This record gives sequence, C-alpha cells and structure tokens, in this order.
Amino acid sequence: MKKDRNPFNVKLFYRRTCLIVYDIISVIFASYFAVFIRYEFRLGDVPEHFLTPITSFLPINIVLTLFVCYIFRLYHSLWAFAGETELQNLVVSCAVSTILNSIGLQFFKTAGQPVPKSYYFLYLFVLISMMFISRFSYRFMRSLKHKQQNKKNGISVMVIGAGEAANVIIKEIVNSNFSTMVIRCIIDDDKGKWGRYIQGIRVAGGRDKIIECADVYDIDEIIVAMPSISRAELRKILEICKETNCKLRSLPGMYQLVNGEVNVSKLRDVEVEDLLGREPISVDLDSILGYVQSKVVLVTGGGGSIGSELCRQIACHRPRQLIIVDIYENNVYDIQQELKTRYPDLDLAVLIASVRNTNRMNWIFEHYQPDIVYHAAAHKHVPLMEDSPNEAVKNNVFGTWKTAQAAAFYGVKKFVLISTDKAVNPTNIMGASKRICEMIIQTFNNHYDTEFVAVRFGNVLGSNGSVIPLFRKQIVAGGPVTVTHPDIIRYFMTIPEAVSLVLQAGAYAKGGEIFVLDMGEPVKILDLAENLIRLSGYRVGEDIKIEFTGLRPGEKLYEELLMEEEGLKETANRLIHVGKPIEIDETQFFIQLKKLKEESKNESGDIRPLIQEIVPTYHYHR
Repeated sequence: MKKDRNPFNVKLFYRRTCLIVYDIISVIFASYFAVFIRYEFRLGDVPEHFLTPITSFLPINIVLTLFVCYIFRLYHSLWAFAGETELQNLVVSCAVSTILNSIGLQFFKTAGQPVPKSYYFLYLFVLISMMFISRFSYRFMRSLKHKQQNKKNGISVMVIGAGEAANVIIKEIVNSNFSTMVIRCIIDDDKGKWGRYIQGIRVAGGRDKIIECADVYDIDEIIVAMPSISRAELRKILEICKETNCKLRSLPGMYQLVNGEVNVSKLRDVEVEDLLGREPISVDLDSILGYVQSKVVLVTGGGGSIGSELCRQIACHRPRQLIIVDIYENNVYDIQQELKTRYPDLDLAVLIASVRNTNRMNWIFEHYQPDIVYHAAAHKHVPLMEDSPNEAVKNNVFGTWKTAQAAAFYGVKKFVLISTDKAVNPTNIMGASKRICEMIIQTFNNHYDTEFVAVRFGNVLGSNGSVIPLFRKQIVAGGPVTVTHPDIIRYFMTIPEAVSLVLQAGAYAKGGEIFVLDMGEPVKILDLAENLIRLSGYRVGEDIKIEFTGLRPGEKLYEELLMEEEGLKETANRLIHVGKPIEIDETQFFIQLKKLKEESKNESGDIRPLIQEIVPTYHYHR
C-alpha cells in the first residue's frame, strides 16, 4: 500500500487558519480605525455617508484582501525565518488591497460623497502594521527567547576589529536563531570608535583592553575580524590574546571580504603559523608558471604534503598533462579525486610506482615523455631513518639516481629536487642521504642537457611527520606535549610557501644550483608547543603539561641552510638565494656510490662510515 505523499498537516492547517482569521480582523479594524484616525477619534463627528460605503463594501474587501494575500504567498511562508522578500510581499499585497478597496468604494458611495482621500493612506498604514505584527512578532519573540537562552548557556565572544568584516560577522551572530555565541564586547585600536556601538555591541577600547575585557566579560572565545591586517601586526595582537587562555578564531583573509564570503562559517581557528611573525613569501606564480603551461609535468611523491600542493598549484596553470607518481595509494587517491573535481578538463595520469624500480621509472618516462619533473618522493622522518639507514639510502639516494637518470635519458628539460636544510652539516642519515642527492643532481647537470636544480628549505608546518600535527594530537588527548629539548630551534615555512619556492626555482634554474629561502628568524619548538596549547584554550602546565624527552638519534639543536663553502647569491626575489655548486671529484664520487649501492643492497650492519666518506660534513654518534 502506497503512503500518502502529502499527508494532512493539522499544525500547518491550524496556523494558516489563525492567520486568515487574524487578517479578517485586520481588514475590519483597518477599515474603521482609519476613519476614526481621520476624525481624531471623535466618533460623533464621523459622517454616516462615509461609514455606510465602508460597511457595505467590507465583505467584498475581506475576500479580495485574502485572495491577494494568497497570491503573494503570505499563507505559505515560514515566518520564523522571514526576511526582506517576505516583507516586500507583505507591503505589496497591502498596497494592492488598498487600491482594490479604493476602486470598490467608488461603487458604494452614498449621496455622491466620496470617502476622504486621507482614509486610503491611513488604511494602508494600519493594514501593513497589523499584518507586520502578526507575521514578524513570532520571529521576534522566538529570537528574543533564543538570545535569552544563549546568555545563560552561550559562548561569550570578544570581536577584535570594528570594520566591515567585523560588522558582517557580528550581524550574523546577533541575528542568528541558531548561534550559540553571545558577543560581549568589541576591540579596535581606532580611538574614534571607542564607546560607540555596532549592532548594539560596545567598542570597549584598543588592544590594551583585551586582557582586561576578557576577564570582566568572562570571554570564552576571541574572533579576530581584521582580514587586511599584516602578519606582523596580527602576531602582536595574538601574542596578547593567547595570554587570556581563550580560544582564538579569525577570518582567513581579504579574499573572503572582497568576494562577499564573510560569514561565521568562514571563521577558522588561529593557527600557530599566525604567530611566526613573518609575511608569507610572495611570488608571481602567473609569470613563473608560464613555463608549466602546455607542458607535460611529472611529480614524484605526488600524494605527500609537498607533492600534493605542487600538483594543486601546477594544475591551475593548464599543463598539457600532469602525471602523479607515488607508491602510497591512499594519499595519491585523495589528490586524484580533488583534482578531478576542481579541474575536470585536466589531463591527469595517476600512477602507482616506486622510484626504486628502474624498469618502472624508465617505462613511465618513455611512455609519457615529461618536460618537467619535480622529485618530491623521499623518506623524510629522521628517527625512523636512523633505525633503517639502508632504506634511506635505497629510497632517497638511488631513487633519486634512477629518476634523474631516466629524466636525462628521455630528454626532460628541467628536473627539480626537493631537498632539506638537514642536508647542511648533517647529523642524521636522512639529511646525509639528501646531501648525496644534491651531489647527484649537480653531477648529472655537468653531463646532460637537462637542467638539474635542488630546492632546500626548512620544516614545513602541517606536513606529514612534522611536529605540529603531533602536538595537536597530544593536546586532544589531554597531554602531555612532548618536546625533545627546551633550546631546540627550527626554521619554519608553510606548505604553500615551500611549493612556491620550488616553482620559482624551476623558473630561475640554469642548472646545478641549490636554491634557499630566507625564512626569517628561527623558532623555538618549546614556544610553538606553548603557543599551540594556549591557542587551543588551555593553560600551559596546568591543563596541559610539557615534557622534555631528550634529543632523538640524529637530531641536533639547530639547522643551517647553507654550508659555509657554498656562498650565497641573490636572485630576482629577495627572499630566494642560490648557492654556488661545490666542486666534486666525480670519478671518486661514482666509485663511492657504487660501493654504497652494494652495501645498502646487502643490508650492511653499519653504513654510516661509508656515507661519511661521501659527505665529509656528516657527523654522527658512534
């Protein structure tokens, strides 16, 4: 038996019936009250020949008004969510009703006396008022009830910024029937705004009032609504905010404001990178990626954090074909689906392959004939590679060798190696293996037409295996947050910045260079941990404790970006530098590589002394 698709709704029928009855009363009230207003509420002064036509036409007027209200869907709207459209329909329907009323009364006038013209304006005003009260009072009372509940159970919010973006956010929160946030105060450094109000919320003062207001108003969450502020200024404000132990959220940037996308859903948690105090690296990707357009581009390790961002930025600049190579199917599947959705016309090839497989890599290069290669595939986790040094050599060193060899043999124009600051004076196998990779591509550059180049940068915030995701997991678990040493420092950059550097290097490459990004001042890992705890709304040492576990195998307190003998030259981008290629005894180097290959293949018990022969700057604990 089929169910009725449109079952009778008793509650809806009751509401509509009540509205119709109310509208009938409204028409009657408006018809007579307009006359009484016209004669200043002196009933005895109202002429009979004015009341008679109104009374005679009233039944017809009621029917016509109900019909007009029906046409304008005044009985179909959800008045709990009524807005500008519903208000317009209400006013227009009342205006039409007034016009029909004025026409009808001409046929019912007595003794040739017309109804006063002022009556129609008064009738319209009263009718609109009555219908407005019936429709919008429900929304008002519902909103008032919701706000009262929020005051008791809601999240107390401070908004920093009193500009356009803040106004949009405040308006949405104040008017929402579903928001659990209650805005208590606004902070802005503009003295001209102090003491004034936005959507009924007072601007309490400048940034010096943040801590005081957080305490006075018992603030739970702070929203930074200043999308145009510089990174340096944002850091100063966040440094104050984090002392309040409030959760911090902000708008992503000016893009959302310009495109009208400012709303509560666009708010994001303040990230630890917001506290780095450095403006993000700026590159002209449109001009740089001119060499990518209409080219066949291959990215190894394309499913990783760096590789996948490379694929995103390359895909939006219309390559002839993008080839993603990775051994880990889950990550590469994710980026494949993302690119298919965002760029349906992109010629995309996703291949599962290991860079250690010579025949597989040769087949890929022979079949697809790439013009540009970004080699991001590598084992990067320092402690794990210390435990499995032979695997680091097989994958990083000889995976790079085989990929670079295939690139040279099949006529690739540019080959960009993703390197690391850990390759400088390495104290671990991972860094030493990446230094050998740099030596390989510099050597290949001397013998082939392919332009081989390396790009070296520091730690990437949020990348797989980086410290930030680990800290977040530890905080969610209630702590403790583990830091290896109180004095350990690192250079940091965001994933998009790292990828921008890689792409810039491809444009600048003449062959054999090692490109380095000026990443500003190094950051203490302990500061990062403390900031992340505070940004999560917890107190360091009380809610979440920090434990020091000691330096891990192969780890050092700080990383250098360049070896002293490499020197440094500027490029067109003041934040990007290039190191001079180091002279290498190629004959000896190839002999050492051959021996290294045999030792790693035979699972040598300790391959470190041989690596130190190849990389004299490599030092390790014996």
